[in-house]
Amino acid sequence: MNCILLLFTMITNNLFAIELIVQKAEGNVNMISSFHGKKINAKEKSAVLLAVFAAALYSLNSPISKLLLSEVSSAMLAGILYLGAGIGLALVRFIQKQMGAVNREKRLSRSDAPYTAAMVVLDIAAPICLMFGLIMTRAENASLLNNFEIVATSLIAFFIFKEKISRRLFAAILFVTLASVILTVENASSFQFSFGSLFVLLACVCWGFENNCTRKIADKDPLEIVVIKGFGSGFGSLAIAFAVGEHLPKLNYILYGLLLGFAAYGLSIFFYIHAQRILGAAKTSAYYAVSPFIGVFLSLLLFQEMPGVSFWIALSIMALGTYLASTD
Repeated sequence: MNCILLLFTMITNNLFAIELIVQKAEGNVNMISSFHGKKINAKEKSAVLLAVFAAALYSLNSPISKLLLSEVSSAMLAGILYLGAGIGLALVRFIQKQMGAVNREKRLSRSDAPYTAAMVVLDIAAPICLMFGLIMTRAENASLLNNFEIVATSLIAFFIFKEKISRRLFAAILFVTLASVILTVENASSFQFSFGSLFVLLACVCWGFENNCTRKIADKDPLEIVVIKGFGSGFGSLAIAFAVGEHLPKLNYILYGLLLGFAAYGLSIFFYIHAQRILGAAKTSAYYAVSPFIGVFLSLLLFQEMPGVSFWIALSIMALGTYLASTD
């Protein structure tokens, strides 16, 4: 668990440098550069960096949560993770105020209430599903299946919120879906599905809806959004945990969960929202897709278990789908 403490120290020491990238992404910059053979301005390029940084932070979630689940129950851990996000970003806001920083962000209004409420409810359901999934499946499988969030976010953005999907992104969706099916089938001869994988996919669908709800309020203060998510979803998950008879873990595991939540949920969502303002829900989700691959690497490193042939086939197909999505 020392890796969590080291991560927290590194993020805290570099928070202001990261904030400069956020300001650059939000600024009116017209400089043009080339990225994946396409012309994009520096504002978009900074937004891409934020999306990738958000992905790197979130990649810690599956492997480290898998470790914590040996000592902490599912709904309880989900609640602690989101409370870590809420508490951590509330402290960031407090420090900013003490340093005299002026908040120029727009506050949430009454008209944002439906999307905000949906966001909180979905953020209660998604991590609980993920934690149940992690108990019943391998960490690297769960990490890779997180890429199904691209499919869910993009299709919901297309059918409900009328965002455009190019042919390239549609091809990426097909590849990611195929890889997800391969990972979900537990026994190919009888076509039995892994319940753990199905729970992870259900979490991705919840986050797909949540990403699109967040997109509708992405022009508002990201810190305020994450703090509301953190406390709302955190206390909601804890209420469910206590209702089903789960108990608080030892204090050190609570602290580990809070620190992981601050990084993997709090800061990750914060940077994701900034990127989403510029790139949109579907494209931000595509760049965010690097997260599962980092998660797979960390899972293999931590648990040192070699997966079967079907995993590597799915990994190759998923990588192709992710490449198509991120270069769309």
